[in-house]
Amino acid sequence: MPLYEWEGRSVTGEIRKGVLEAANPQLVEVYLRRLNLTPIKITEKKQTSLRFFKLKSVSDKELAGFTRQFAVVLEAGLPIVKCLEILAEQQRNRYFKEVIRDIKYKVETGVALSEAMAHYPKIFNNLYIQMIRSGESSGNLDMILNRLADYIEKIVGIKSKVKHAMIYPSVVVAVTIIVISVIMLFVIPKFAEIYESAGQALPWPTQIVINISKNFGKILIFLILLGIGLSLGIKVYRRSEQGRYVTDKFLLKLPLLGELFLKAAVARTARTLANLVGGGVQLLPALTIAGETSGNKIIEKAMEEVRINVSAGQSIADPMMATGVFPFFMVEMVRVGEMSGKLEEMLNKVAGFFEEEVDRMVNTLSTLIEPILIVILGVIVGGILVALYLPIFKLGEVIGGMR
Repeated sequence: MPLYEWEGRSVTGEIRKGVLEAANPQLVEVYLRRLNLTPIKITEKKQTSLRFFKLKSVSDKELAGFTRQFAVVLEAGLPIVKCLEILAEQQRNRYFKEVIRDIKYKVETGVALSEAMAHYPKIFNNLYIQMIRSGESSGNLDMILNRLADYIEKIVGIKSKVKHAMIYPSVVVAVTIIVISVIMLFVIPKFAEIYESAGQALPWPTQIVINISKNFGKILIFLILLGIGLSLGIKVYRRSEQGRYVTDKFLLKLPLLGELFLKAAVARTARTLANLVGGGVQLLPALTIAGETSGNKIIEKAMEEVRINVSAGQSIADPMMATGVFPFFMVEMVRVGEMSGKLEEMLNKVAGFFEEEVDRMVNTLSTLIEPILIVILGVIVGGILVALYLPIFKLGEVIGGMR
């Protein structure tokens, strides 16, 4: 729908301006009159082609900042519409600014905040909407927003730690590829010319390295195309339920990293479930949402099995144990929480424990991976250099052949 820029006069004579998405200018006029504004000017806003190239995404950090600020201004006693207006003006992300303004307009016309946010599922997921809806019904929206801000900040922290564990290996692998490419494309051909002029048979390691060097350009292009093809193939495959399940299962079985991914997913699941339970969301939808936001299809399927068994009258802990996915510590803490009526508290303790475990594993993996990758780099580069210098070890034969 087109956007319309409008100007209106309030009952106190104040001139107000804004932008509204509507099917036609008549609907904009109706909207203004519902707000007790007398329309002065309504014009369609021209949209340039650059609009289609605008980045339409909101990061977790931006969402956490918005949520925290929303809670603060609500606690100050401002109406929701005014809060959204202030937050939209402060927002640097232009797309997010437009989204907040649109939510504000919807709320002004009588739409509930949770329903307005539900129009943007890529920004506000099911967890966020359910928590906001719970806050609206209980009248504790500011408290719920603070809970959400804490939750998002902790999830951002977990993601950051996992990414940190992957950065160093990626850098070392990239450096290794660059070093090998330089040697293969520029160094080895010089040695090959010298050895060919000698006219002597070369040791097989040297010959293999020279042959690889001669075809290295083609090999490199093939590997790049293969890498791109595999990346695209995996991305397409992961769009299906079966693809997500198979690849997530593979990730959890990776040596060293598999346990890290599992603990990060468990921490996120426990933290999500604790926030939903504490926010007043009913248990069955809370179990579903916790699985969906875990970031891993194995955990999601396990949580769905737990939900089905809980709906049949069982406790949470026993079906969790039966799935064989969740760590024993989490199952027992959930059992204690159910028995004592402190499920939220126990889930937060579980989340905190596994978040500390993720932090510890990241530090440990960084310590272990560094020497391993350096050794691998040294073996590869060293092996190439040794192969190149093998004929020089037979210097007498080489010099004799050159005479």
